Amino acid sequence: MTTARTSTSRRSFRGIAVAAIAGAGIVLSPLPASAAAGDSGGGGGTVAAAPAAAATGAAQTAVDTALAQRGDMYLYGATGPDRFDCSGLTSFAYKAAGVSIPRTSKAQSTFGAPVSKANLQPGDLVFFYSPVSHVGMYIGNGQMVHSSSAGKPVSVVSLDSMPSYAGARRVV
Repeated sequence: MTTARTSTSRRSFRGIAVAAIAGAGIVLSPLPASAAAGDSGGGGGTVAAAPAAAATGAAQTAVDTALAQRGDMYLYGATGPDRFDCSGLTSFAYKAAGVSIPRTSKAQSTFGAPVSKANLQPGDLVFFYSPVSHVGMYIGNGQMVHSSSAGKPVSVVSLDSMPSYAGARRVV
């Protein structure tokens, strides 16, 4: 039990630290795949974090914050700092960047500017199913980070491993 509590405490601190760093305007770099031990689940297997840089500081902070949550478990309706549902993760990440976005995947799917799949940039929100019921964050090089479903941690997967792509939006 102590190990589980320590792990949760460490994750809570990590989320607070990421938010504080993001608030200070410091940009974090995604971890290389070797540093992402335990990053599994999400339907596409373990994928290395993309080295692509976002076009804006806010988008980069959102990407870095979302990536820092890898390993945190899915919980329906959760918005962090230790557990997330899909839209809870994206709203948490953008909040760390100082940007307020809607709470649900459906509402997020109409926020910001539409962007084609061919023109995705790190930080863009990507949506799935009809009607929209899942969101992830594009991180570059054909990859996304998301909180997928019960029993699975926040993970990085190939965008093409996800079924029923429904579109994307650029928040900043």
